[in-house]
Amino acid sequence: MSTGTQPGTAAQRVCFQLQVDPGRLAEYRERHAAVWPDMLRAIEASGRRNYSLFLRDDGLLIGYYEVDDDAAAQASLAHDTRTAPWETQMAEFFVALDGERPDQGAPRLAEVFHLEDQLAALDTDAASDTTKASDTTAASDTTAASDSTGAAGPSGPQTPATGGAAGHAASDTITESSDS
Repeated sequence: MSTGTQPGTAAQRVCFQLQVDPGRLAEYRERHAAVWPDMLRAIEASGRRNYSLFLRDDGLLIGYYEVDDDAAAQASLAHDTRTAPWETQMAEFFVALDGERPDQGAPRLAEVFHLEDQLAALDTDAASDTTKASDTTAASDTTAASDSTGAAGPSGPQTPATGGAAGHAASDTITESSDS
């Protein structure tokens, strides 16, 4: 199963793979040109949406759909009396299903990339960077204003005599000079 998000939080994207008998490709295409209305309604009732099948000339079949809860959709289809006749007939088209229904036995593919997820992460990072930069700029402006007026910061005025950044450099220079 491919999930770009956690179950229950947003749509799961599911991709699966099956192998259609290469000698029956034309018949498989024909059967899917007009899926039984009851089967279409059962798929819809299960919560699956944006469902597509892609078939290569050697019989490789890739399916994709989105769903809020794939386990619940699987259970719904397994228990819906409208699906069994269709799945029984479709099972004859597939190689290596070991007697499982195609909708239950299809191996899932792991999602390794999703454009929208990565763009959203970029947008979140950019917004976070903008907020951090804004906070840093505001803090720098406040520090610069305090330093230029000699106003007391958290530990008093920042002068060489009281240990401000410039004071450390001056002390280090004097110490180094006196050691030579």
